[in-house]
Amino acid sequence: MDGNRMATVVGFAAALAVLAGLVWLVGIGETLDALTTADPGALLAVAGIAILWLVSWGLALWTVLQALGAPVAPHTAVLVFVAAVFSNNVTPFGQAGGEPVSALLISTAADTEYETGLAAIATVDTVHFLPSVGYAIIGFTFVAAGAVQLTRNLAFAAGAVAVLAVGIPVAAVLGWRHRGRVQAAVIRGVAPVLAALSNIVPRWSPPSAASIEERIEGFFSAIERIATDRRTVFQTFGLSAFGWVCLSASLWTSLYAVGASVPVEVVLLVVPVGSIASVVPLPGGSGAIETVLVTLLVSTAPVSAALATSAVLIHRVGSYLLPTIIGGGVAAALGVDRAASPEE
Repeated sequence: MDGNRMATVVGFAAALAVLAGLVWLVGIGETLDALTTADPGALLAVAGIAILWLVSWGLALWTVLQALGAPVAPHTAVLVFVAAVFSNNVTPFGQAGGEPVSALLISTAADTEYETGLAAIATVDTVHFLPSVGYAIIGFTFVAAGAVQLTRNLAFAAGAVAVLAVGIPVAAVLGWRHRGRVQAAVIRGVAPVLAALSNIVPRWSPPSAASIEERIEGFFSAIERIATDRRTVFQTFGLSAFGWVCLSASLWTSLYAVGASVPVEVVLLVVPVGSIASVVPLPGGSGAIETVLVTLLVSTAPVSAALATSAVLIHRVGSYLLPTIIGGGVAAALGVDRAASPEE
């Protein structure tokens, strides 16, 4: 645990250094001026929009858990999702790093198997990906149509949209079609590691290869059960799409708060592309996401770097800091450490 805390502290220090460097590059005085003169009403609106986003994606998790036979109350699902956002925001590589903890949170709250919780959060994350691609394509189409020339940053955005629309889906389809090979590879890779850990961790016996195989099969079965339930898929997709609208509205309102008005298509492009930066080894992608958002805003809209930076910081307070604070409290209430302890 001490090593995990140290890694988290180092990660946040690195993220703050990146943010400080960004503000220094665009101008500390100009950014602070924009922040201190921001419209208070718009700031409250950003917080309200962030709550709507969390509720919509929390209800998406609720629909998936119902389909998996692990129903919870809607408000419980929302709180658990906020706690999952917290785990994503404090671990490197964003969702990829936080999903194991998120699965534990879900399985604890829903009183179900760990692989069911993992399937639930993996399904929700996969569904979230689909509308983000649509919004990014729509945004890029309109932004590119109005651009005089394809700048380097717009070329980067085009590449990112292509990865979202083609690369990731192809990888997902191939992984699903060859899931038998994936399962065998995971067992070959994980079993020896767990066996080695059993020599270090006292009073803990590693699961057998057969047990690991059974859990992986349970995970794939849960995914397949959701995929064949059209009602669940459509409900989850609709809630996810509304959540992306809220995130885009949060950035647009943040820009409005500092006196910058940008076309809607700009935020529809910038927000999904910016989310790709969460894969960097920083807590929740913090620092990298802000840098990408500012870079794309400056290159796609008539807004200064200082105004873009101040607006992005306001947006991230609502979409990053707020759920991290609330989610941390929920995660503590669920007793994650106690649930994860080998002695329990």
